[in-house]
Amino acid sequence: MAAEEALVRVIHHSGRTPEFVVLGGLVPELLCDKSGAMHAGTTDVDVQVDLEIAAGAINAKRLEQALGNAEFESVDGKVWRWQYRADGKKAVVKFELLADLDDVPAIATLDFEGCEAIGAVNLRGSGFASRDYALHALRSQVGGIRYDVEVKVSGVAGFLLAKVAAAYGRRKEKDWYDIAFVLLHNNVGGPTDAAERTKSVFSADLVGQTRTALDELLSTFTRETDQGPNAYASQFLIDHPGEDRINFARTPCSQLGPTTRHS
Repeated sequence: MAAEEALVRVIHHSGRTPEFVVLGGLVPELLCDKSGAMHAGTTDVDVQVDLEIAAGAINAKRLEQALGNAEFESVDGKVWRWQYRADGKKAVVKFELLADLDDVPAIATLDFEGCEAIGAVNLRGSGFASRDYALHALRSQVGGIRYDVEVKVSGVAGFLLAKVAAAYGRRKEKDWYDIAFVLLHNNVGGPTDAAERTKSVFSADLVGQTRTALDELLSTFTRETDQGPNAYASQFLIDHPGEDRINFARTPCSQLGPTTRHS
């Protein structure tokens, strides 16, 4: 709730639908809201800014001003990481800006043209989100006033491939959990339908390092004792207590392995 409120504040102060695409934080919940399954959630808001950069300096300056007006501050001078402490909530919301530009080295920091203190970190694979997205309506109470805004949110295919790239690069349990959750509970119909959607949108991209990352993901979900199924089951049981751990470890293993091979 804190992350959604903070994002609505930024968009409200922007005065228009921004060009960035939301990639992390709220996305799994939005992609799976018809399933009834509860996602763990996070107070991070990760946005992919390739479209924002392409729109030019005016848009970038507008985003910088919107973050400032929404009371976000740069973290340790990092132009790509901003934070806001939600009023009345014990939560710090982090707003992180990710780019994926071919002419900039991976993990390099880039400054936005015409801005004083805002930029992005160049994270390979995040660009999939800006090539597959849809508009979503968000609503939040801010200072007793209800705001309705629209924002670009990564689609299933863009989210999954961006997350696969992230998991390949840093091997975090949260990435494995998010991938498993969205594959199993997505609104498009389940793992096979999500794989077909990904192949349809990104068929030409399922080679090279992306193929390598998918193969590694498969090896992480081959057996129910592997890291992927255990990461999914551990978090899912926190949100759904009383369920059977072995069953929840077995489910992503049995369904995600064939799905990844299919991709």
